[in-house]
Amino acid sequence: MTTLVFGHKSPDTDSTGSPILWSWYLNEVKGEQTEPVLLGEPNTEATFMLENWDLPKPRILEDLPAETPVVIVDTNNPAELPANINDADIRAIIDHHKLVGGLETKGPIDITVRPLACTATIMVDLMGEDAAKMPDAIKGAALTCILSDTLEFRSPTTTAHDREVAERLAAELELDISAYAADMFAAKSDVSSFSDVELIRMDSKEYEVDGTKFRVSVLETTAPGVVLDRKASLADSMVEVAKEDGVDQVLLFVVDILNEEATLLVPNDLVKTVAEKSFGATVDGDAVVLPGIMSRKKQIIPNLKV
Repeated sequence: MTTLVFGHKSPDTDSTGSPILWSWYLNEVKGEQTEPVLLGEPNTEATFMLENWDLPKPRILEDLPAETPVVIVDTNNPAELPANINDADIRAIIDHHKLVGGLETKGPIDITVRPLACTATIMVDLMGEDAAKMPDAIKGAALTCILSDTLEFRSPTTTAHDREVAERLAAELELDISAYAADMFAAKSDVSSFSDVELIRMDSKEYEVDGTKFRVSVLETTAPGVVLDRKASLADSMVEVAKEDGVDQVLLFVVDILNEEATLLVPNDLVKTVAEKSFGATVDGDAVVLPGIMSRKKQIIPNLKV
């Protein structure tokens, strides 16, 4: 039976590229039969990666039959995976997030969780000398994932090793990192064709704080004004998304990649309290700028208070 390799729902660049990267390795180096799949439509930056490197878009998984062998990458959180994930035969997990708990396996498995900025960095390490066998398209996917998750080394999650791997891949591909990253971020910033609900769910994770359930959404962009011009309609849609998803509140952070800051939309008193208690912010109006805040994993979720 073919092993499915996938990341989290609302797939970003890493959750689109890493399944492709690891499936290539398992198929071409390990001689296994695997397929990369997605748990939703990839975002605009991930789509840019697929088109730029002429990579086929993985199919979107609509149903996960029980006992299907799977490899989970870029998450270990059951809330970000198919509802019946524990009915599958989980063979391995490769991730760079904190352990959440709740996954059940049929037996002992390989688990690799490392404190690096990107799953793709971990995968290149796990390949060892076999990483040299990657074709340019796979190297390009790995590089794109690393530059995306590190925001071209601006994110506080960036490690020296992430940067070293990215620079080595860029050299092998004869790519200028700054120029390529600019093209990536331009693609990520083009959100004109997305509805407010789609924007809120584009890069989003559920998280609970002292009994309050949040959907924590992040929009990384080089043109924050384009998104912030839609503040009023986004605030209305946040109510709709919270109701549909069974959470108490959506938190929407618009991350300005170039100025290295985030703007949190503040539609009500609950979010105002979150901003004040979590980030020491002084809120005056329907949004607040949070200087230096760029990482949901390292700066936003660990600090959330209600």
